[in-house]
Amino acid sequence: MNAQRNPKAGLDALLTPDNSVLLLIDHQPFQFAGLRSHDSQTVINNVVGLAKAAKLFGVPTLLTTVLEERGGYLIKQLQDVFPEQKPLNRTFINTWEDTRAVEWVKKTGRKKLIIAALWTEICLAMPTLHALGEGYEVYIVTDASGGTSLEAHEVAIQRMVQAGAVPITTAVLSAELQRDWARTDTVAGMAQLLIDHMGNVGTAFAWEQQLLNTPHTSR
Repeated sequence: MNAQRNPKAGLDALLTPDNSVLLLIDHQPFQFAGLRSHDSQTVINNVVGLAKAAKLFGVPTLLTTVLEERGGYLIKQLQDVFPEQKPLNRTFINTWEDTRAVEWVKKTGRKKLIIAALWTEICLAMPTLHALGEGYEVYIVTDASGGTSLEAHEVAIQRMVQAGAVPITTAVLSAELQRDWARTDTVAGMAQLLIDHMGNVGTAFAWEQQLLNTPHTSR
């Protein structure tokens, strides 16, 4: 008898540009005002880097807001990554209860959902739990999300993981999408992502590139 395959292990458990979609939920001024689990600049850096990675690798991406006329438009840094896309503005707190979002995902034909949201305990947890119940595999980007307290963020992650969600971080996603440095079409863009959004790693990489490009003179 063959052992039952674990869907969260093995090569098929990794994300690729062809098997996943990205939902970025409610990165708006009101939500940032209540953010207490992370500093706002960290989340902004990470979610913008996340969006740029998705764009670089061609991962379908949906931007969505809730009551933007009150909570504010999507932050400009994020909107600028997809300037042509008007965010889906909802009244539902749970994005997965908005049929427009669900239909958008269904049209892609993909079952791996990558989600980042403000706040973790509400706007990330609700659609994650809902979509998991409908057979989707959900990957939650913990460092591009945040809660109203550290406890709220961490407890929400525990709740989602217990329900079957897979926690990842921003850098993990870009690495999984690149996977092989022989895929040269995206190497330059990936390098720029490291420099722009990966802090010390990006700084060290930029220094290394500078050394490689600096002519050496002999004395």
